[in-house]
Order: sequence, then C-alpha cells, then structure tokens
Amino acid sequence: MRVAAFLYQCFVQLEGAAPRTRYNIAMPKSRRYTDEHASAGLDHAFPEIETWPNQFPGYEIVIDDPEFTSVCPKTGLPDFGKIEIRYVPDRLCLELKSLKEYLQSYRNLGIFQENVVNQVLNDVVKWAKPVWAEVKGDFRPRGGISTIVISRWPRPKKGGAK
Repeated sequence: MRVAAFLYQCFVQLEGAAPRTRYNIAMPKSRRYTDEHASAGLDHAFPEIETWPNQFPGYEIVIDDPEFTSVCPKTGLPDFGKIEIRYVPDRLCLELKSLKEYLQSYRNLGIFQENVVNQVLNDVVKWAKPVWAEVKGDFRPRGGISTIVISRWPRPKKGGAK
C-alpha cells in the first residue's frame, strides 16, 4: 500500500495534476486536431463551375457523383464517397462537365468530409444562384464508421429557431 501511495505522489508531482481516481489515472491529453486541420482545404483555389441559361421554371435537378474522393488532412488517407447535389434552378443551370472537373479538384486535397459538403454547397450557390440547394455527402466507412453530411441553402439564420 505504501508503494502505491509513493507512486501516486510521484505522479502528482511530475504531472502537476491529481488523477481522477486511484485506479483510473488521468494522463494529460494533447489536442489531436488543430485549427489548421479544421480549416484545411478551404483556402484552395477551386475552379469555376460553368453555367448555362435555364429555359423552364419550377423543376428540380439531382446530380450524383458516386466516385467522389478527397484526402483526410490529418491522416493523409483517402476518403471515398458519393456526393449528391439537388437544386431548383432559377436563371442558371450547372454545366455538368465543368461540375465534374470541379469535383475532381478535391481528388488530392486534404479536407474534412464536413468541409467538402459545405464548400460544394457554397460554390453551387455562388455559380448557379438557385432557388434552393442541398448537397449530401455519403462517405464510405473508415475504421468501421461511415459519415453522411447534408447541407442546405438557404442556410438557417444564426442563433437557431426560436
């Protein structure tokens, strides 16, 4: 028992903080993800998405990229997924070849999956100026966990619904 008490005191002196319990010693945690990781890829110069004049009112367009790839900025491992873009055009429609080239620009880019979906939405809105838009990213599992991210425009007002 005295040895355990001695080791406990040594740990407290070395670490500068007492453990939570006698048997579950808390180790200091370093932050694994930095602000640089969180914003990685968002400053990339994405290519323009070309548009063409819409000829009809009031219909929805759904575009599907089942072979989307990007790179995790933390691990450098590839992320595979399906990107689905849904929008109601106003005056402009997205030109599909330039959209394909735009989506391929993510291929070797280190960017989090959540940021991919929100950046694609921002750029769809920037170039097509739709009535409304939604981007859904359905990413394949890594480590047994898959992710689905959905972002919509117009975006909710800040402060949440009251």
